[in-house]
Amino acid sequence: MSGFDQVPWALVAPVLVVQLILWCAALIDLKRIYATNGPKWLWLLLILCGGVVGSIVYFIIGRKQS
Repeated sequence: MSGFDQVPWALVAPVLVVQLILWCAALIDLKRIYATNGPKWLWLLLILCGGVVGSIVYFIIGRKQS
């Protein structure tokens, strides 16, 4: 028996789907936007390594308001 048999997938799957959607949306927005608050490479690292929190922080702080 492996550890995956004991994972409550009904609770984990929605969190993974939300994380994937936020991750993709943040990466697409970062690619399309012209200017950010800070260097783009730093936001890319934060989005990729920060998970849900990194994506949310990018949308709140990273986008430069015009």
